[in-house]
Amino acid sequence: MTHGNVKDGNSIPEPICAVIMEIFFPFANANPGRPFVVGQLGQSLDGRIATISGDAGDIGGVAGLKHLHSLRANVDAVVVGAATVLADDPRLNVRLVPGTSPARVVIDPQGRIGNEGRWLAPDGARRILITTRDKAPGSCDEFIKLERRGSGFDPGDIVSELFRRGMRRILIEGGAMTLSRFLEAQCLDRLHVVVSPLIIGSGKSSIELPPIASLSEAVRPETRVFILGGGEVLFDCDMRSGRNS
Repeated sequence: MTHGNVKDGNSIPEPICAVIMEIFFPFANANPGRPFVVGQLGQSLDGRIATISGDAGDIGGVAGLKHLHSLRANVDAVVVGAATVLADDPRLNVRLVPGTSPARVVIDPQGRIGNEGRWLAPDGARRILITTRDKAPGSCDEFIKLERRGSGFDPGDIVSELFRRGMRRILIEGGAMTLSRFLEAQCLDRLHVVVSPLIIGSGKSSIELPPIASLSEAVRPETRVFILGGGEVLFDCDMRSGRNS
């Protein structure tokens, strides 16, 4: 299956158009008066996103990568943590599907991001740094100054600031700690989990949350399942339906 951009009504060939529209219907149908936030992760069958040494490059296949790029094409901003930028140097743009690259937002509570990195490429997309500093790197278009709360920023503050700047549909792309913080703060409307057909055994877990004593405390979102191809499966979780008491 290939994917495309439904945000701007771009033409997508049949028969995949109907499936794409079904996947992205919640994006198009989101309440325009509030932010719509989706998290995404790609993992192995046993819930790993990388080996112990940090190798994560070949977990996702072509179908999973195209889905990730489709997510980018259907949002206004893609958000990652500073650790992801420093470790992976992602481009965070749309290359594998039709569409426009969203604003690129990096969360940097410890002031580690400088003037280098592919996320700063001058390709027309907004480049925004969220920081505690009074000044952002010169190659950055904008910066948002926030106060740290504990080890990082309040995810709700981040969403509010981006929404205030006109970014209504927001993708939380990584890494695992950043996504887990947004999930724990109940800031996600949906969570897209792409599971690839491999078993790593030991490695970095995809989600880290505080422990619970009973399964009655577990989040059980309503979930749709889509076969992407190449053995990869998308679990589309409605996190608003999964709120526990």
